[in-house]
Amino acid sequence: MFSPLDHQHMARALQLAKRGEFTTAPNPNVGCVIAHGNQIVGEGAHLKSGEPHAEVHALAMAKEQAKGATAYVTLEPCSHYGRTPPCANALIKAGVSRVVAAMVDPNPKVAGRGLSMLEEAGVTVESGLMQAQAEALNVGFIKRMKTDRPFVQLKMAASLDGQTALENGESQWITGSAARADVQRFRAKSAAILSASGTVLADNPSLNVRWSQLPESVKVNYSEEELRIPTRVIIDSQNRVTSDYQLLSLAGKTILVGTQARDDIESLGDSSLKNVTQLVVAEKDGRVDLVSLMDQLGELGINNLWIEAGAELSGALFDAQLVDQVILYIAPKLMGSTGRGVLDLAAMHSMTEVPELKIDDLRQIGDDIRIIATPQGNEH
Repeated sequence: MFSPLDHQHMARALQLAKRGEFTTAPNPNVGCVIAHGNQIVGEGAHLKSGEPHAEVHALAMAKEQAKGATAYVTLEPCSHYGRTPPCANALIKAGVSRVVAAMVDPNPKVAGRGLSMLEEAGVTVESGLMQAQAEALNVGFIKRMKTDRPFVQLKMAASLDGQTALENGESQWITGSAARADVQRFRAKSAAILSASGTVLADNPSLNVRWSQLPESVKVNYSEEELRIPTRVIIDSQNRVTSDYQLLSLAGKTILVGTQARDDIESLGDSSLKNVTQLVVAEKDGRVDLVSLMDQLGELGINNLWIEAGAELSGALFDAQLVDQVILYIAPKLMGSTGRGVLDLAAMHSMTEVPELKIDDLRQIGDDIRIIATPQGNEH
């Protein structure tokens, strides 16, 4: 069905799509190549929400050479008016004769309509070329479109014997500088970073992206100003986080999550940044209902949610089957049995109750080991 040349051009389109992985949220990462045979006449990528889509950039480069060409797009061209006009119409108007899409758009506003528009206009349409690679670029967008919830990545760091801190709470630094730089890259790709008030009160963290610690592979392709600032989401059901903590005064938005409206929210946001808001969610067993929270974060357009939290919240997320992916850094250190563990999970009485994970990637990052794994059998 697809030729080696088709694969070559789609591979280039996927490469282009990656240019937006740090900047396009809540939109998907999309790349486009326009070609006559082996000659590429136009190419482009979607770089930022509200700005032209990949097809528009490629058509602008191709100009009149788009007529009779094949357009290779990593995601089905949109068919609706949003902040930009429909790309399907633009391709039809430009006179392309064939469109190859890696995948159908999971957005209900599109979901095959873009391909249908092209077919009705006489354009030859094919889809499914390198679909797995295209889906891997947009796991957060796909998850939100299908479930109305973000793709949840839980980051943990532990010693070789599974401890996250000493008995007295000291934990800096378990992992080395290379692993910490790797974490900054994941943070930069995320729309939001979630933690709990306990972590804020104990460590007074910034929970932002530290430009100086980012890998050079990121800094060479982006300026500090181009990278988005992830929204900080802090579960604070007892309203303990005050303006004394630094993350409330840093650039970017902070959302304090509670079960009741707090009286001091206006004073917390009285800085010139006006960046502090509150999200009131349902209560469950005296705490924030994590399922309800994920629903509300999805409504806010958050595709990828990065979580750095203590054992209690991490365990609760696991127990609620809300974790899509685990990122675990293991340091070659031993901290002893009196240290603090990685997860506080509900008591289990049979091996059939033990959560199982599929290891997707295992590699050394500096002196540490990084494991990326997928929990099996999640229902949410």
